[in-house]
Amino acid sequence: MSRVLKSFLFLGLLSLIFYGNIFVSAVGNSSVEVEQLNREIEAKKDKIKELEVTIEKYKKNIDEKLSESASLKNQLSILSNRIAQTETDINLTTEKLDTTKLEIEALDISIKAKEEVIAKQKRLISKIIQNLHANDQKNFLEIMLTNKNLADFYNQAKYLEDVYTDLGRSVKQVRVAKEDLDKKKSEAENRRKTYDDLLVELDNKKKDLVEQTANKQNLLVTTKSSELRYRTLLDSLRQQYKSVEDEVRSYEDQIRKKLANQDDFQSIGNIDSFDWPVSGRYVTALFHDPGYPFRKVFEHSGVDIRAVQGTPVRAANSGYVGRAKHCSLASCYSYILLIHNGNLSTVYGHLSGIAVTEDQYVNRGDIIGYSGGTPGTVGAGPFVTGAHLHFEVRFNGIPVDPLGYLP
Repeated sequence: MSRVLKSFLFLGLLSLIFYGNIFVSAVGNSSVEVEQLNREIEAKKDKIKELEVTIEKYKKNIDEKLSESASLKNQLSILSNRIAQTETDINLTTEKLDTTKLEIEALDISIKAKEEVIAKQKRLISKIIQNLHANDQKNFLEIMLTNKNLADFYNQAKYLEDVYTDLGRSVKQVRVAKEDLDKKKSEAENRRKTYDDLLVELDNKKKDLVEQTANKQNLLVTTKSSELRYRTLLDSLRQQYKSVEDEVRSYEDQIRKKLANQDDFQSIGNIDSFDWPVSGRYVTALFHDPGYPFRKVFEHSGVDIRAVQGTPVRAANSGYVGRAKHCSLASCYSYILLIHNGNLSTVYGHLSGIAVTEDQYVNRGDIIGYSGGTPGTVGAGPFVTGAHLHFEVRFNGIPVDPLGYLP
C-alpha cells in the first residue's frame, strides 16, 4: 500500500477514535447531570399529584355546601374551604414553577452538549474532506503508478469508497443531531413561556387569596355572626340586584325602539364578536359561576375580569351609549350600557369613573370609563369582593356567556 494511503488511513482512524472519545465524554457528562435533574423533576411531579388530590377534596366540600340551603354557617364553610383550596393552589403553582425551571435547566444542558458535539464533528468532517480532496487530485494513472500491483490499487480504491460511505453516514448523523437540537430548543422556549405564564398565574392566585380572606372577614363583620342578620343581608342584595336588572332591561328596550330607524345606528353593521374591555385577561368569576359568592342571591350574569382600580375600560365594539349611571356612594352600582347592532348589548359594571355621556356613539376601543370594584369605593355597589370589571353580553336583552364572544 502506498505511503499516501497509509497516512490517510491513519488520519481517518485517528479522527474516528478522537471523535468517539469526544462524543462519549460530552454525552456522558451531560447525561449524569440530566439524570439527576430528571429524578428531581419526578419527585416534584409526585408532589403535584398529591396537591391536586387535596384540591379535589376541597372542591367536593364546596360543592356539597353549595347544594345545601343558604345559611351563614354554610357560607362561612364555603369561604373557608375556598381559602384552603386557594392556598393549596398556590403551593401547586409554586411546585409547577419549580418543575418547569428544572426542565428548562435539563434542556439547556442537553442543548449545550449537543451543540458541542455537532461543532466538533463538523470540524472533523471538514478535515476528512480536505484530505479526500487532496487524494482525489491524483488521476487513475498516477494511483496505478504509485502502487506496486493491481491488488494495492484495488485496495486503495475500495478504501476510498468506504471512506466516502462513512463520510456520508457522518453527515447524516450531524443532520439528525441538528434536527434533535432544534426540537430541544423549541421545547425549551415553550417551557420558558410556560414558566412566565405560571408566574402570572401565581400572582393572580395570591390576589384571589387576599380577596377571599377579606370577603370572609367582611361577612363576619357585616352579620356579626348572626344568622338573622345574614338572611336580612341576602334579602337586601336580592332587592338591589332586581332593581339594577329591571333598570338595565328597561333602558335597553327604550333605546332600541328609539334607534330602530336611525341610519347612524344601522351603519354600525351586525356584530358577532367583541374585544376584551380591559387589558387584563384573568377572570375571577365566570358566567353563572357555581362558586360565585352571591349565587344564593342571583346567577352571575357576566364575567368578572381582574382590573386594578382606575384601569381604562374600552368599548368592546362600536355602539350607542344607552345608559351611563354615575354614582356618588359606595352602595350605588355604577355602570355603562352600550347598545350594539344584531340585538346585542354590553354592560360594564362597578365603574370608578365614566368618560362618556348617554345618547352618544362610541367606536370599538374608545375609553368609556374606568374600573373600580374595590369594596367601599364610589360606584362599587354591593356585589363586590375585590377590584374588577363586571362585563356582560346580552342577546335580546338576556345575559349570555361573554366568553363565547371574546377572543
